[in-house]
Order: sequence, then structure tokens, then C-alpha cells
Amino acid sequence: MEAVLVQGERLLVPERMIVAPAVGVFRPLEPEIFTCEGEFVDEGQAIGVLLGPGTEVLVRSPFRGFLMGMLAAPGQRLREGQPVAWLRVA
Repeated sequence: MEAVLVQGERLLVPERMIVAPAVGVFRPLEPEIFTCEGEFVDEGQAIGVLLGPGTEVLVRSPFRGFLMGMLAAPGQRLREGQPVAWLRVA
């Protein structure tokens, strides 16, 4: 049987999402601690925090790349898995 390639199978998308690891109110980290849009983010670097009832959960980037934009606004209530920011992977 011959393999049939479907258009788009080999597409490599360089963009990745950082998503909320838990439910809470999003607060970005201060500019002195965290880089701004257009700057480099390391894998595991925290970009913000989710504040819940008696909890604080850091929002960390699972990827290394350039921060292209924040998708969550300061003070926005987020669900687990909701996009927070997007990166262009390096």
C-alpha cells in the first residue's frame, strides 16, 4: 500500500501557547522580574501568577522563545487550560 500525503501534514508551526495551569485571577509579574512582549522567555520561566482562594500558582512557560503577546489581561479570571500568552519558539 502506498502512503498518501495530505497537504499540511508537514507544516511546522513556530507558535506555542502558554496556558493557565489552574483556575484563578491572573496577575502578570512585574517588569523587573519578567520580560516584556517581544523579549526572550526561557523554558520554565514564570510570566505571571494565578491567585485563587488561599492559593498562588505561577504561570510558567513550557517553551523557550520570544513572547509575542499576552492574551490574558491583568485581573482576568482564567480557567485551567485557558491561553495566557503566545510565543514564537526559538
